[in-house]
Amino acid sequence: MAMPTRPRDGRMIAGVCAGLARRFGTTPTTVRVVFVVSCLLPGPQFLLYLALWVMMPSEEKAHSPAW
Repeated sequence: MAMPTRPRDGRMIAGVCAGLARRFGTTPTTVRVVFVVSCLLPGPQFLLYLALWVMMPSEEKAHSPAW
């Protein structure tokens, strides 16, 4: 399973939700709503978002040739 990338277009903050939506075949709005609702529950949701922001490559970096 390939790591999703953060797209250049359709970003709200960092593109994490848009990248996950593209990877799982759903709309970015759906992923954003699920994330916001999950933040109402106890758990490390915000830390997971930050970790994905750091770990997910941006679309332009993922498709550039490695020198």
